[in-house]
Amino acid sequence: MRSDYLKKAVETAGHRALLRRCGVNKTALSKPFIGIANSFTETVPGHVHLQKVGRIIKAAVEKAGAIAFEFNTIAVCDGIAMGHKGMHYSLPSRELIADSVETMAEAHLLDGLVMIGNCDKTVPGMLMAAMRLNLPAIYVSGGPMAAGKCGSKSCDLISVFEGVGAYEQKKISKKELDNLEDKACPTAGSCAGMFTANTMNCLAEVLGLALPGNGTILAVDPRREKLYRAVGPKIVELVKRDLRPRTIVTKKSFDNAFAVDVALGGSTNTTLHLPAIAAEGGISYPLERINSIAKKTPYLSKISPSDPTVHIEDLDRAGGISAVLTELAKKKGVLDLNAKTVAGTLRSQIKGAKIRDQKIIHPLRQPISPEGALKVLFGNLAPKGSIVKSGGVDPKMLRFVGTAKVFDSQEASLKAILARKIKPGDVVVIRYEGPRGGPGMVEMLSPTAAIMGMGLGDKVALLTDGRFSGGTRGACIGHISPEAAAGGVIAAVQNGDKIAIDIPKGKLQLKVPAAEIKKRLKKLKTFKPKITKGWLGRYQKFATSADRGAVLDLEC
Repeated sequence: MRSDYLKKAVETAGHRALLRRCGVNKTALSKPFIGIANSFTETVPGHVHLQKVGRIIKAAVEKAGAIAFEFNTIAVCDGIAMGHKGMHYSLPSRELIADSVETMAEAHLLDGLVMIGNCDKTVPGMLMAAMRLNLPAIYVSGGPMAAGKCGSKSCDLISVFEGVGAYEQKKISKKELDNLEDKACPTAGSCAGMFTANTMNCLAEVLGLALPGNGTILAVDPRREKLYRAVGPKIVELVKRDLRPRTIVTKKSFDNAFAVDVALGGSTNTTLHLPAIAAEGGISYPLERINSIAKKTPYLSKISPSDPTVHIEDLDRAGGISAVLTELAKKKGVLDLNAKTVAGTLRSQIKGAKIRDQKIIHPLRQPISPEGALKVLFGNLAPKGSIVKSGGVDPKMLRFVGTAKVFDSQEASLKAILARKIKPGDVVVIRYEGPRGGPGMVEMLSPTAAIMGMGLGDKVALLTDGRFSGGTRGACIGHISPEAAAGGVIAAVQNGDKIAIDIPKGKLQLKVPAAEIKKRLKKLKTFKPKITKGWLGRYQKFATSADRGAVLDLEC
């Protein structure tokens, strides 16, 4: 074990003196050093209970024969950061989380890692660190939030954001909006739908770095504690076997993860995070590969936001991710069941699993759609790609030609939407909100939820070089690459231009002659960053466009 240098060498007696004050006695110096990276914070509902989770896992690790050192990372609540300056920090926090885990593991020569996260950027940040460090590691989430009960209907965070638009349209009263606010988030945990956090927590199981049930067992379910206790002996076993993330996670693992992603209609943010995690392991994962997977993978489960009445607790009751994998495995060529996991192989991990409710997880013979629910679109407006949650798009909007209404910020677009300046047939274009332009590639939940709440979801499209919350539904196309700040074609769009969207064919086209587009691009002014100081100032200098996972290009 690499920690032996601290434990045994004569020249590290001073190091051991310091470790004694951390509670490491002489007997303990024969045991593996396991770091527990905990993203506990009192500012994020998905993380408020993780201090207790850390204590349970620490006890389980030490009972299994190792020494556990718990430390913290930051965490951002995307919902609380939404719609103001705070959202610029959300995506960049992924890099800080990965860097902090790397720093602690390397500075203290840890032998293995347990990473406790839950919400949008902590999950990919920790998985990126696992692949980068390549130390034996297990990721464990704090579990999803229960759905709220708003009268006779279930509700969640997106119900509230969409409720704002409904209130502006006088469809609901202030009292009804207040009730949504009060009831939508009833417990600790990651927000109750198949939004980014829960999508990534589910896919961590499929990648092979989390135990079965990680993605769907509710935060308040007693079974969650059993899962936490199982982590202790498992991480000690991985250290003793020297089984590392890059041995477990291969390109086939990412194919498996995207297959489950499109079968569930997961968050579009996975197309940022999974390629970024792959890159940390030296694996190139082009966006085109996602379309080939979606083409052969059926859409089996429609969960909020695509179906506001179905939540993660329903998916868990129906059999969870293991049941989804079992069903997908029946179709040849969709999954590689021999892929390794921390629990063995994907095949052994799902043994005995079955669908317990076919209304929630559709059988292969009766899919919601024969193709998966994410689509990468290409065309002159997005030559390097863009992404849409096709499973959440109204059928009338799958093919759409509309008139551009252009905004250079999310705030300007939201103001126009709430002022009823967006009409049926419009295509709202929000630019200079990409990884570099934002900076930080802000999420567009407020404008998209307002469009849905105002009843325009089947009449208006929205395009951006920024990104969408995992809670977004409708004809919302994000991650347009290259972004406007990098001189992408989206910077040349003008009010009144026609834009053609063809989701089934994967096309996104600005209906302007190539010569005119070239002329407009030549006239563009040099991009001036909105923020030049602090962490965001540094981030925007190195951030790449979404087609590369918005990773930092340290060679630029």
